[in-house]
Amino acid sequence: RDGLNSKKTLARPGVKNIVLVEGVRTPFLLSGTTYANLMPHDLARAALQGLLNKTSLPKDAVDYIIYGIVIQEVKTSNVAREAALGAGFSDKIPAHTVTMACISSNQAMTSAVGLIAAGQCDAVVAGGAEFMSDVPIRHSRKMRKTMLALNRAKTLGQKLSLIGSIRMSHLSPELPAVAEFSTAETMGHSADRLAAAFGVSRLEQDEFALRSHTLAKKAQDDGLLEDVITFKVPGRDIVSKDNGIRPSSMEQMAKLKPAFVKPHGTVTAANSSFLTDGASAVLIMSEEKALAMGYKPKAYLRDFVYVSQDPKDQLLLGPTYSTPKVLERAGLSMSDIDVFEFHEAFAGQIMANLKAMDSDWFGQTYMGRKAKVGTPPMDKFNLWGGSLSLGHPFGATGCRLVTTVAHRLKKEGGQYGLVAACAAGGQGHAMVIEAYPQ
Repeated sequence: RDGLNSKKTLARPGVKNIVLVEGVRTPFLLSGTTYANLMPHDLARAALQGLLNKTSLPKDAVDYIIYGIVIQEVKTSNVAREAALGAGFSDKIPAHTVTMACISSNQAMTSAVGLIAAGQCDAVVAGGAEFMSDVPIRHSRKMRKTMLALNRAKTLGQKLSLIGSIRMSHLSPELPAVAEFSTAETMGHSADRLAAAFGVSRLEQDEFALRSHTLAKKAQDDGLLEDVITFKVPGRDIVSKDNGIRPSSMEQMAKLKPAFVKPHGTVTAANSSFLTDGASAVLIMSEEKALAMGYKPKAYLRDFVYVSQDPKDQLLLGPTYSTPKVLERAGLSMSDIDVFEFHEAFAGQIMANLKAMDSDWFGQTYMGRKAKVGTPPMDKFNLWGGSLSLGHPFGATGCRLVTTVAHRLKKEGGQYGLVAACAAGGQGHAMVIEAYPQ
């Protein structure tokens, strides 16, 4: 412990200390399982209620609520507001919803940090939700056009001629896809190309996925995932743990066919994150406010950055670009970080980032650096599983990462943690988290 205290703190004169007071999440479930009949705000509400229960927070004690979500339910476009009202928060608390692909709840948290730093608020709840069991499926554009025209049509003749214009082809629906709008490429296909570009083998990807599931199972069995709340699903069972953790064997995983690039691709269902339903919530306060209310903070939220690259060839390299940037802002080096939590979209994406971070050539050619970024040591990396095994509800993962870093710092006795994630659109995020003195 003495060694740690010799490390400097990142507190800055004239800058408010902002703390994570508590973080919770619903169990993350495979889409189409126990949550199948809910709506996104039901999950967000459950996370908010879990946060209220765990903190005994008065329902009017926060100044603002921000949620992240990716696939919008049309009826609840501001899901933060619906969830807050449903959870019993005071109707006087404003709420808004943000979207930034897989870093939506990161954006919710950093927006909260910004509101507190600006002196607008003292206490903000941030969170995220995703519900892939039900997604908006639309009529085709031509069909929508006809239906809107029918709505405006005055005479029977106009109506009949519009109905007569409908063709069979107009009836095929439009499904949302996990694809880039700008390039029309699915994310899995891009991950496969990225893995190939960095020479990541199928074996390495399967090994990393197996590691993720094995570590998640151990963390779950050892009771380390203490952010997971118990949730009585309306009309269904009580759920209290993630259900996508399935340690397999290398032999079983080797049998799977490529999911995106056929027949020789390396990205499969077993080494990719799966479609997940879940929600998360964190309570963020200025340190003074937290202490005044009698809370013992879990961690300080320190420097953060957002980055953006070319969505065609560098879609998933967010961590490689954001990590050195945030370390530089904080005045830290890779060796100062005790706990790493990176979002695992695909095993191939994680391995490609690790190889890019270990490459002088990549650092020099693409990042304008003199040398490589350097790689996180695996004995500090995603030790309680990750998105491949715990699940990845797009809008909710960011809060899971931050809360996990806080819990791991406490458990492992570290001082600094780093969260990093890639996101659709070629975007990325990283944040430094400092342990709160015990």
